[in-house]
Amino acid sequence: MPTTSRGRSSAESSRAPLWVWPATAGLVAAVAGWLLGEVEPRSGVLAGLWPSDSSAAGSLLQVVATGAVTITTLTLSLTVVALQLASSQFSPRLLRDFVRDRVTKAVLAVFAATFTFALAGLRGIDQAEPVPTLVCLVAALLGLASFGALLAFVTHIARMLRVDSMMVRVHDETDTAIRVFYREYGDRSARSPDELDTGRARGTPVRATRSGFVRVTDAEHAVRAAQAQDAVVRIEVRPGDHVVQGSPIATVWAAGGTAADSVADAVREAVQLSAERTIDQDAGFGFRQLEDIAIKAMSPAVNDPTTAATAVGHMADLLVRLTGRHLGATLHEDAEGVGRVVVPDRDLRYYLDLACGQLRRFGAGEPTVLVALLRMLRDVAVVCRDDEQRTAVARAADEVCGQLAPQPLEQDADGVRDLRMRVDLALAGRLEDAFADRAGETRSI
Repeated sequence: MPTTSRGRSSAESSRAPLWVWPATAGLVAAVAGWLLGEVEPRSGVLAGLWPSDSSAAGSLLQVVATGAVTITTLTLSLTVVALQLASSQFSPRLLRDFVRDRVTKAVLAVFAATFTFALAGLRGIDQAEPVPTLVCLVAALLGLASFGALLAFVTHIARMLRVDSMMVRVHDETDTAIRVFYREYGDRSARSPDELDTGRARGTPVRATRSGFVRVTDAEHAVRAAQAQDAVVRIEVRPGDHVVQGSPIATVWAAGGTAADSVADAVREAVQLSAERTIDQDAGFGFRQLEDIAIKAMSPAVNDPTTAATAVGHMADLLVRLTGRHLGATLHEDAEGVGRVVVPDRDLRYYLDLACGQLRRFGAGEPTVLVALLRMLRDVAVVCRDDEQRTAVARAADEVCGQLAPQPLEQDADGVRDLRMRVDLALAGRLEDAFADRAGETRSI
């Protein structure tokens, strides 16, 4: 089960709020402008950096400050348009990618630094004193950097608005979450929760004190608290679950009421809630975003089965990776090897339902989408590790095939049934038969 301790790196690419980088850069630039404004060389190399007078220097700083405000306004306008487009045509959950984007933060930081440096430098302009040449030089360089940052941002935003780029980004973050927070399939280092008998005694439920989405579960923190009170804890929620205030989030088995209360407080700290769902430990959130893109693509307003099939391809790769990971609940031990905390997790069937459920219903009238889903299941069937995974894949394939519209063209229906048969062949290990076709029609649209 993916667990994390406080301070551990996140699967998300950047978690700092959008304003942090520009605010920090603006503050540093303001201090630098004030300090360099005190350097007023009367002769030498520094004095020759600005051959004109104080009036021209002041005009330069005013132009740089005004230009920084103008291009910042343009950048924010482009960002708002991008947010509207991403929300309406792809998924509102993709807005977080734009807010957390490092390039956007860096560009805004350059603009903020340029503006505040130019303003701070203006205080050093005095007709009766030598020109602060270093301020003029740095301001000119920042003006050029701002122009270059604007060009870079336009290029970047054009690339980000491509649906393929969005899907790749979601895929990569989800893949990181899978690799970081899931153990390898054959890793037997963690004990099974079945070894811990907690069913004989009635435990004390731990209720949530507020509402929100489970962002991370810090099992180590819960283990330390349980060890201190000689208790056992079973977490009842998973990252990505929505918790309502007052609902149970864990069960504690402890010797006394005081010990149970102490452990309960620690469990509430370990189960960290957020106002929105994140991908920290929640690989399912990545699947949800890809599913959203596919569903939007199948809406009457967009009607783009190719994009939906591409999203299914990304989910296929992620599902293949999940088959090679240990899924299910795990038991966490203390330093002495005593099992203390049971943390649940989602199984392969959950991820298959998430990847296929809504899309098979929205795409029931489009055989291309049903074929894409069955193609995905065939790819997953190839790498299944045990009978439980194979059963989950066969069940998902039956549900997809059963969603076929009542009266499709016979040729389309045959294509869907053919892919369903190929899933069974892949599950049986007959890979040559499962992938053999005339012209690659079972691998592409």
